[in-house]
Amino acid sequence: MPGYLAKMKEQKFEELNFFYDQSTDLKVAIAIHSTARGPALGGTRMWSYSTEEEAIDDVMWLARGMSYKNAVAELPLGGGKGLIIGDPAKDKCEELFYSYGRLVERLSGRFITAADMGTNEKDLDCICQETKHIVGGSETGSPSPFTAYGVWHGIKACAEEVFGSPNLSGKTVAIQGIGSVGSALCQYLADEGVNLIVSDLDQEKVKEAINMWNATAVPIDAIHAQKCDIFSPCGAGGAINSEIIDQLQCSIIAGAANNIIKEKELGAVLKDNNILYAPDYVINAGGIIFCEMSRQGVRNSEEIRSVVSRIYGRLKEIFRRAREEGLSPEQIADIVAEEKLQEKA
Repeated sequence: MPGYLAKMKEQKFEELNFFYDQSTDLKVAIAIHSTARGPALGGTRMWSYSTEEEAIDDVMWLARGMSYKNAVAELPLGGGKGLIIGDPAKDKCEELFYSYGRLVERLSGRFITAADMGTNEKDLDCICQETKHIVGGSETGSPSPFTAYGVWHGIKACAEEVFGSPNLSGKTVAIQGIGSVGSALCQYLADEGVNLIVSDLDQEKVKEAINMWNATAVPIDAIHAQKCDIFSPCGAGGAINSEIIDQLQCSIIAGAANNIIKEKELGAVLKDNNILYAPDYVINAGGIIFCEMSRQGVRNSEEIRSVVSRIYGRLKEIFRRAREEGLSPEQIADIVAEEKLQEKA
């Protein structure tokens, strides 16, 4: 691919792997950004893309984010990401995931995978038949509740920074995407007395949110523009982009999605507009913490949640440094991640 070797050098990537299996029409890219702190752990996404270049850009973007996420979370892991190019609604079959498992096994433990957008525990059950370098599946359980738990704590840290208190009662949160993570987050917020505004492509999920939490539903293309205290993107990346940034009516952006800010320079725009941004790979690390602790044999949910709750303190420290150094939170988060990568595990 023209230009990708230069991009790998610039962003300090170790590997970019491409695989194709004739028997299943399996098209795969696996990016390994760093193994400086340990094996590269990252989920496998299944998604359709307009072009192969778009897919490769995405898997590299996500892999680098995993390096930073694992480093800031102080896990003994590097960062990577797997990508199966295809429509998860139409192209899934068991043979596809068996084949993918064999490809992961060929990487000899440099890459450890888990579920991500478009894949689930059932898919992992197939993958784990072919490789031991995997976390998750029906036996282990889903990381989604732990991701949501960490985001909830992160939102409370943001609220303390902006409003002077972590108490969210009476606040309004607009949640974009109410899948497994977004719905679990809704429950935590509703239990604390938050007013919820929701949107999702799946209208059945929207109806459930209205019935369960008395949420207000809005179209998916209008959720970002709602007047609210906190905007929480919990779906696909790139929710904050140049097309919508002037429409924001929130004080905080804090969600479970990866790569929430599409164009890097928009972080400065948020800062200038007095909108606090919680760096996504810091606030959404609960799932990967669950995966690593499960890999290490920890099964006690309370113990895992105790470690996940440290996200609150990590964000508070990032916000403190951002204030003192005159930088945006995501700039500080990147600095902290690079420091941790240099330290190794």
